[in-house]
Amino acid sequence: MKNEKVTSHDKGINRRNFVKASSLTVGGVMLSNSLSAVSAKAHIDGDDAIKIGLIGCGGRGTGAIAQALSTKENVKLVAMADAFRDRLDKCYQSITEKEFTDWSSGEPIDVKGRVQVAEENKFVGFDGYKKVIPLCDVVILTTPPGFRPIHFEAAVKAGKHVFMEKPLATDAPGIRKVLETAKMAKEKKLNVVVGLQRHYQKKYRKWVNLIHEGIIGDIVTSHVYWNSAGVWVRPREAGQTEMEYQMRNWYYFNWLCGDHICEQHIHNIDVSNWVKKGYPVKAYGMGGRRMRTGKDHGEIFDHHFVEFEYADGAKMYSQCRHWKGTASSVTESFQGTNGSAPKPGVILTPSGYEIMKYNDKKDPNPYQVEHDELFAAIAKGEYKFDDTVNGAKSTMTSILGRMATYSGQVVTWDEAINSEVSLMPTTFAFDANPLVMPDEHGNYPVAVPGKTKVV
Repeated sequence: MKNEKVTSHDKGINRRNFVKASSLTVGGVMLSNSLSAVSAKAHIDGDDAIKIGLIGCGGRGTGAIAQALSTKENVKLVAMADAFRDRLDKCYQSITEKEFTDWSSGEPIDVKGRVQVAEENKFVGFDGYKKVIPLCDVVILTTPPGFRPIHFEAAVKAGKHVFMEKPLATDAPGIRKVLETAKMAKEKKLNVVVGLQRHYQKKYRKWVNLIHEGIIGDIVTSHVYWNSAGVWVRPREAGQTEMEYQMRNWYYFNWLCGDHICEQHIHNIDVSNWVKKGYPVKAYGMGGRRMRTGKDHGEIFDHHFVEFEYADGAKMYSQCRHWKGTASSVTESFQGTNGSAPKPGVILTPSGYEIMKYNDKKDPNPYQVEHDELFAAIAKGEYKFDDTVNGAKSTMTSILGRMATYSGQVVTWDEAINSEVSLMPTTFAFDANPLVMPDEHGNYPVAVPGKTKVV
């Protein structure tokens, strides 16, 4: 995509007017109630920079804001929020001290010069997002995914463009909220990009396009994998409340993470949905805890195997596990009625003749491309991206898989998405308790197939 800066002298809708227009009600007669005087005054004063607010300053938030600030557009970071001050400070230090280069040219990028966050615009606590949103044009949502439905709704109500990391919720009520908010974002013509970056990767785009053209016929089966050694563990520290401990160790609690089938394996599951141009109608599977069974591993499983079925009878066979010392595999493959796509970028005829073998060593970094394309569209005053519905439904597919493995039952899409089971706490405060609590020995309740109810 060609990147062009838009100035106040350009004809038509420039970036400033587009962002301002996006904050109007659908009828266009009055400003959104959430549009701040600060944001409006910036437009009046002629500041044509795209102002960014970061909500969630952990590792993925740090990476996402670095990529946003590395685009070719006139952007600046003006506000930050996180539940914890130390994470906010570490993120700020990283983006102001580390050197960044353009992925295509290798030339240095002045990311530090684009960081303009006054001390009073650094917000800490559960309600920090409310203070960031009015100060910016684009919101980057990279907190643990349990908060995504809340933060996304607030950003869209305020008329802000959004980049948000996957997954988009951890339970069915959260997914339904995201889908309702997606309707509002569409009405307001707000660009929304979801961090399922394979959709922005040249190899995947070419590969999936050829499959969609029917080069291997109808898809009969998909095999998708995220088998790895797992991720970090953050042990409990003295003096932590239960809420702080779970927030710090968020990967191991379903209200925050959704289990690793949702947090990581969504990438591969989403590729199958993309290729199939649809979402499964039911799921059946198994899972449990074999290697990661300690108190530090909270309530999540360490392995899942799910058989998903699409409406046409095609099957997706899904594996994910967190086992050290075992074979790793993070990939997708497809089998059709007239050939196969055994790995990303490769397509074979039934006899094994290679139709496609993608080997471009200059393939752009998809994590950067998703930001480049989002901010280029905003700079040009274009409404081009709305990843929300797919992001929500691929998240729901992952949740459906978790429901199947936790319960040991065949679970249909309709049963899953209409579930009223909410994982979220009723109160967000460090002295409040999450719904899942440890017993007197420090162990958390874990799903038992055949007994656990999920819908």
